[in-house]
Amino acid sequence: MPELPEVETVRRGLTRLVVGRTVQGTAVRWEKTVDGLSPEEFDAELAGRRIETIDRRGKYLLFRFSGGMTMVSHLRMEGAYYTVPAGTEPGKHDLVTFHLDGGIDLLYRDTRKFGRMKLVPDAEALQVAGLAKIGPEPTESTLSLAYMVAEFGKSRMHVKPFLLDQSHIAGLGNIYVDETLWQSKIHPLTPANKLSEAELAVLRDNIITELARATEHHGTTVHSFTTAFGEAGEFQNELQVYGRVGEPCLRCGHPLEKMKVAQRGTTFCPVCQVEKD
Repeated sequence: MPELPEVETVRRGLTRLVVGRTVQGTAVRWEKTVDGLSPEEFDAELAGRRIETIDRRGKYLLFRFSGGMTMVSHLRMEGAYYTVPAGTEPGKHDLVTFHLDGGIDLLYRDTRKFGRMKLVPDAEALQVAGLAKIGPEPTESTLSLAYMVAEFGKSRMHVKPFLLDQSHIAGLGNIYVDETLWQSKIHPLTPANKLSEAELAVLRDNIITELARATEHHGTTVHSFTTAFGEAGEFQNELQVYGRVGEPCLRCGHPLEKMKVAQRGTTFCPVCQVEKD
């Protein structure tokens, strides 16, 4: 599933490609993608609207249209947007086409068909399920140490699933949780409330820095992620622990191990990341 750096990379690409263009019509080939609307209703709502901006909140894209309408888009496992010349025949997995002015079609491709788009008035966008309770963005100005001390202190949940829960911190997924826990020397099964303020300060810094670095490298391509320009991300070349099970830890040299935590494959160093009771 694309995480914050990948979704931000898509947002930046789409901003360059389609912001300022007007939707002339749409074609929906998988009705469940346009949550709550029929293909005809979706088309009627968007035809004639201009794409004014594209924002992001956590792993969600927010297409802001003229007339006070927002399309909340979650890519889920395999969703991707890309542009083609108008009239290009859609592929098997191209579920939605946005016909734009200027001779461009914006296609939404999703091989798993899990992604969703929901049209709502601007004022209701941040109340869409999944966004209503999302935690702060992982940036210097929005994720404070005081918040983390209070939030982590309330939970005995293992820190790995705690960080995957978007209600605590927005945008983190399996890749960057494994990376930042290794960087912070924190075992994935450590209870959240057992982390000291000093440990949380290190974790906070690593989360902010790692996601910023990953974004500058256009995200991580592990399976199928591509940017809006159809290019793979570059950050997979920078990963220090994810996907390296059995290889030597870059810090101590001990072979990295893998286990299941909250049904997610989790790579860690048993020497550097010592479990707390």
